[in-house]
Amino acid sequence: MAHEEAYPKNGRVVLHIDMNAFYCSVHEAAEPELYRGKALAVAGSVEARKGIVVTSSYPARAKGVRTGMTVREALRLCPGLILLKPDFDLYRSYSLAFLRIVGDVSPLVEAVSIDECYVDITGSKQFGTPVEIAEELQRRIREELGLPCSIGVAPNKLLAKTASDMKKPNGLTVLRLRDVPTALWPRPCVELYGIGAKTAAKLERLGIRTLGALAEADEAFLVAHFGANGRWLKRAANGRDDAPVTAEREQAKSVGHTVTLPEDVTEPAEAKRVLLNLADQVTRRLRRKSLIAATVQITIRRPDMRTITRAVTLPAPTDEAAVVHKAACALYDKHWPDRSPIRLLGVACQNLRERREVPLQLDLFEYEVQPKRAELTSVMDRIRDKFGENAILTAGMLGDDPSARIRNKKERGTSLQMDHLDGGSD
Repeated sequence: MAHEEAYPKNGRVVLHIDMNAFYCSVHEAAEPELYRGKALAVAGSVEARKGIVVTSSYPARAKGVRTGMTVREALRLCPGLILLKPDFDLYRSYSLAFLRIVGDVSPLVEAVSIDECYVDITGSKQFGTPVEIAEELQRRIREELGLPCSIGVAPNKLLAKTASDMKKPNGLTVLRLRDVPTALWPRPCVELYGIGAKTAAKLERLGIRTLGALAEADEAFLVAHFGANGRWLKRAANGRDDAPVTAEREQAKSVGHTVTLPEDVTEPAEAKRVLLNLADQVTRRLRRKSLIAATVQITIRRPDMRTITRAVTLPAPTDEAAVVHKAACALYDKHWPDRSPIRLLGVACQNLRERREVPLQLDLFEYEVQPKRAELTSVMDRIRDKFGENAILTAGMLGDDPSARIRNKKERGTSLQMDHLDGGSD
């Protein structure tokens, strides 16, 4: 094929596809007559305090509207700003759609979030050169879904991610190893994906202010100050990355939810009601994935943002809401005795295993009841799958705080963003 020369004889070609201003772009695509080209902001996530901008469209960004800004400040900068409530169910449907398009050029697609993925196209020569494939993906995503995206073309994931960030929106950037000295080395260290603000600040204190200086730094010196990560820092600054594109998603190490509360909670009964809603939805997710958990962890955050996490190992692995809720409440009672105000609560199940791999442990006094309880739970799950999460509730779950609203597929957000890739109904 004439375009085979565009592929390396040894090595890979990786694309990083980043959907631009994804949440706002989805609203524009779904209802263009209302939102196309307008200054938009998605705000009011049930997982954040009301009045915070989650993301904004490019026309809004041109007016200074930024993620994390209060709605009041955003409206001051952009009086005509259109505020939208998040619709995570809609976002997940568009996420699956763009991943299906990407999957048409290669089976090696690694979704890393709801709005970005890597795809290894080393074996996709039949579809054209790397740039032709990237252009075709960009065209299809734009024409079939109405969404803009930026694509980086590179020999590895690190450079592909870096390239896709260079031109937004609708950018297409090729970044080769030989381009690294001119394209990356003059830049500050913090601009390289994987180097956070703390690491960059430490590098600067050591006299390393640019990626070029980092690339030329002595590896032993970096290891002395950063441990094993020092080797990665030097390799990354030189554009080296051996991580493969992994199509198979690793099993989650934990399944959990956290909710920021609209008003600080001080009453134990109210805190335990929130924990019940969290335990209910966490165990629903466990059962969809056919997982059971051996550990329950709670997260508590105070108004001053001080956060504690505490965990307990269960007598036997479980996927039952009642068991998880009981353990969460016991942790709350033990570690929060002063009943000081709480801003955020979370429940997570950890040490997960496939249900079929763990033999059922029957309690000596409940061996007749447990199978019946499991069948009842299964029936209730099927009813909720068919008629919605609110079809069957206990009185203790009722309320209008975020822990109750996580049953709403439109409103529940980040902690469920990737579940849609596992084939679940989320």
